Amino acid sequence: MGVRGLCCLIKIGERSIVIDPGLALGYMRNGLLPHPFQIAVGQRVRQDIINALETATDIVISHFHGDHIPLLHANPFQLSFQQLPGHFQNLRCWSKSDRDLPPKIQLRALELAEILGPNMKVAEGHSDGPLSFSEPVPHGMANGGFGSVMMTRIDMGDIIFVHASDIQLLDEATVEKILQWQPNIVFASGPPLYISSLSSKMRKQAWINALHLAANVDTLILDHHLLRCEEGAVWLDNLRETSCRNVCCGADFMGRPRLLLEAWRSNLYQKMPVPGDWHHDYFQNPEPLHLEQFTLGLT
Repeated sequence: MGVRGLCCLIKIGERSIVIDPGLALGYMRNGLLPHPFQIAVGQRVRQDIINALETATDIVISHFHGDHIPLLHANPFQLSFQQLPGHFQNLRCWSKSDRDLPPKIQLRALELAEILGPNMKVAEGHSDGPLSFSEPVPHGMANGGFGSVMMTRIDMGDIIFVHASDIQLLDEATVEKILQWQPNIVFASGPPLYISSLSSKMRKQAWINALHLAANVDTLILDHHLLRCEEGAVWLDNLRETSCRNVCCGADFMGRPRLLLEAWRSNLYQKMPVPGDWHHDYFQNPEPLHLEQFTLGLT
């Protein structure tokens, strides 16, 4: 979708549930700030999230990283508290706990809790109507040092949807917990192939876990960490062909073109050069950008 994030909107009956209302662009890649085209796409996605929050009844926070929640001290590429709808503090919020968080991330959780007050409820292991929430599961590898996330199950009657957030398919036990929920559709982060320190053992484990998950659900949507490099798109397509199952990314699922803008950042700068002072001026006055002014034919 051109941004970092796993935000989605689920409507069931009178409830409109927004999961992980946040986004980011990857502040630096290959020594480059986000290209203006990527910033324009980010603005569009951010507005989509804000629009969804306008009519939301519930929000779910899987964890407190800056691409999954609104922030008090957001950079110009993220969603800030100041941009939230006025009634945001009145929404029911189902949240991961703030236990065992590093100080910076715990502060983010406390800032969000201050806005939401008693409407922000620790949801781990609990249920409310069609919503069920997991106990904490690893953010990537078990004991990998990146903390944990909370997964969400939504019973829509004829469909069970699971938002598995940043699991990255690196932990076999987490995949088994998903399958115990008997989902039809799973939306999750794939493995971070763009990180050079991801070992061949972890890559193999992610592939095995992905095949197992794909074989046991109707639709597997993988995105986020996976599509920060072009290798991830190839990995995704190979998974679909190998598994002979409905495996896709978020853009595929929505019938939109894939925008691997973080992976394409260097090429974007080559195709559409950016003046040296452009970002300085944008930081001083982050005005709306319009996709129509770009001519890549990607929109």
